[in-house]
Amino acid sequence: MSTATTASVSTHILDTSKGRPAEGVAIQLSARSGGTAEFVALGGSKTDADGRCKDLPALPEGTTHVRLDFETEAYFLTKHNQQAEAQQDAPANRDSGAFFPEVAITFAVKPGEHYHVPLLLNPFGYSVYRGS
Repeated sequence: MSTATTASVSTHILDTSKGRPAEGVAIQLSARSGGTAEFVALGGSKTDADGRCKDLPALPEGTTHVRLDFETEAYFLTKHNQQAEAQQDAPANRDSGAFFPEVAITFAVKPGEHYHVPLLLNPFGYSVYRGS
């Protein structure tokens, strides 16, 4: 929840190759105060059956930038997803489960605002936007 002095962040992931939420994707949240400061890891979670991550840590006061790190490779390496890819004639000679083994999204925040950041994901690409 955002306050007058802090921002808040939420996210969800849709696997566009299946048209379903991406369950079990690990997400790490980091923040920094100022454009040249180092990011500090605040913690993380995993997406639920609806592809949502409802328990990300609160942002500290003074946060100006946030980074969400999505661990996508482990998600695409699961047996369930390998079967789904085979049914869609996906290339079988890949070294890993996804072309992008991780997705890092960095964005600016302002106190008092809530930022919902949906990730649209498939084995060969992704898209992200500021949601509501």
